[in-house]
Amino acid sequence: MLIYDVLKQYENEKIKIYVDMDGCIADYEVGIPKDYDVKRPLITNLSKLEKINQMPNIQLYILSVTRMNKGIEEKNKWLDQFAPFFKKENRNILSRENYNFEKDSPTLKYEFIKKIKRDNSKIIIIDDDPEILKRIRKGFDDVILLKDTTLVV
Repeated sequence: MLIYDVLKQYENEKIKIYVDMDGCIADYEVGIPKDYDVKRPLITNLSKLEKINQMPNIQLYILSVTRMNKGIEEKNKWLDQFAPFFKKENRNILSRENYNFEKDSPTLKYEFIKKIKRDNSKIIIIDDDPEILKRIRKGFDDVILLKDTTLVV
């Protein structure tokens, strides 16, 4: 199902969309994980999200994980350059270093989603990692999960 098909189903409701960065809006195959300044932007996905961000019932967020605290600054710089339509207050970049590397990405995102204020909004998660999507599916029946490919077509 394509992103616009999903949004059409809920066009009269408030929607909060949480988008992963690596693999969804930034090409993680370029450079190495800590070199975010050389990540290639996925222009098609970014263009689609920028249009979606203009819809009156949509709140757009980033939900990304980085290994080191330094990655938070790198990812924010990248967003400033390639996706400034993601408001700074809507950027949730979680660092594994803050948890002594004891929590993996699926766990960090799962715990974050538990804390999202629902306020009668539909919650949509867009991610490319099947492990993250599986973990969230097991824990939440009120969250709509979309693979990153829904942005491409």
